[in-house]
Amino acid sequence: MSRPLSFLVLTDHSGHSAQNSVYSLVNTLCRDQRCQSVAIATRGNPQNRQFFRGAGAQVQGFRVKDELVYREDGSQFGGNLQPLELSQYDVIWLRLPHPVPQAFFDCITQVTAGTGTLIVNDPAGITETGDKSFLLHFQEWTPPIELVHTAEEAQFFAEQFPLVLKPLRAYGGRGIRRVDRPEDAATVDFTEPYLAMKFLKNVSQGDKRILVVNGKILAASLRIPAPGQWLCNVAQGGKSIGAEIAPEEQAMIEALAPELLRRGICFCGVDTLVNDDGKRVLSEINTLSIGGFPQAEAQSGRPILQQTIDELFHYCYDHL
Repeated sequence: MSRPLSFLVLTDHSGHSAQNSVYSLVNTLCRDQRCQSVAIATRGNPQNRQFFRGAGAQVQGFRVKDELVYREDGSQFGGNLQPLELSQYDVIWLRLPHPVPQAFFDCITQVTAGTGTLIVNDPAGITETGDKSFLLHFQEWTPPIELVHTAEEAQFFAEQFPLVLKPLRAYGGRGIRRVDRPEDAATVDFTEPYLAMKFLKNVSQGDKRILVVNGKILAASLRIPAPGQWLCNVAQGGKSIGAEIAPEEQAMIEALAPELLRRGICFCGVDTLVNDDGKRVLSEINTLSIGGFPQAEAQSGRPILQQTIDELFHYCYDHL
C-alpha cells in the first residue's frame, strides 16, 4: 500500500447545517487506513479572516481526533486551536462555499508551490471552470448557448427562442434573468457579460445533479422546482430525489471528465436539464464545494461516502 496521507480540510462552518457533507466525508476519511491524519480549519473563525482573504501561510485549526459532529452553535470548531502550516500537509482539501476571493486562491497556490502539497480541487481549475463561459467548450452537449455582452446581442439571440441569462460568476441561482421576448433584453443591466442559454420548456421535469469524483459517476439526484417556479435549486425551494443516469449523460461525462481532470478537478457536480426533444443536456458544471454525498448514499443505498474517499485517494496518489 502507498504511504498514508495527511489532509488539511478548509471549510466554513458558519453556513453549515446538519446535512452538510463535510461531516460525513471527514469522518469516512479519518477511518480510512490510508489516512495518516486530518486537520480542519474554518473561515467562520474570526482569527482566520485574513487567511481566507488571501494574506498568510498559517491558519488556525485543529486535528480531528474523534468523530466530527455538527453543532448548531459551531462549538466543534472552537477550542484547542493551533496554527497550521499549509506546506506540512500532503493534501489540502477545499470544502469552501461561495464566494471565495481570487486572492485566497492565489495565496494558497503560491504558499504550496514546490512543497509537494496537492490542492483538491486545483484553484486554477476552479477559477477557469467556475466561469459560465467554460460551457462554450462543450456546446455539443448543451442547449443552444452564446456569450452576450450587450442588450442588442441578447435581443438578436432571443429572436430565435426565449432565453435564460446567467451571470458568468453567479452561483446558487443568483442573478439569473428570463428573456421571454426579444424586447425583454432591454431591461437587463449589461455591466458584465452573460451566458445566454435557450430556455427549456421541460425545466419542470427537474435539474439532475450528477456527482463525479476522479472522473467517475458516483450518484445522481433530481431536483424538482417548487410549485409555480422554474428554478430547481434546493436553496430556492426545490426538492431532491434519487435518480438514474441516462445514456446521453453517461456519454457527456465521458467527454467532460478528461478535460476536468486535466485542469485539476477531482470533485464536480454536473447539472442537466431535459431539452425539447426529451434528452438530457448539460446546463451547469460546478467545481467549488460539491455536496449531497450523504444524501446520495441514503437515496441509493450504495456506499457513496466510502466510494468518494476511495476516488479521492486514487486521485491523490496519481497526482502527488
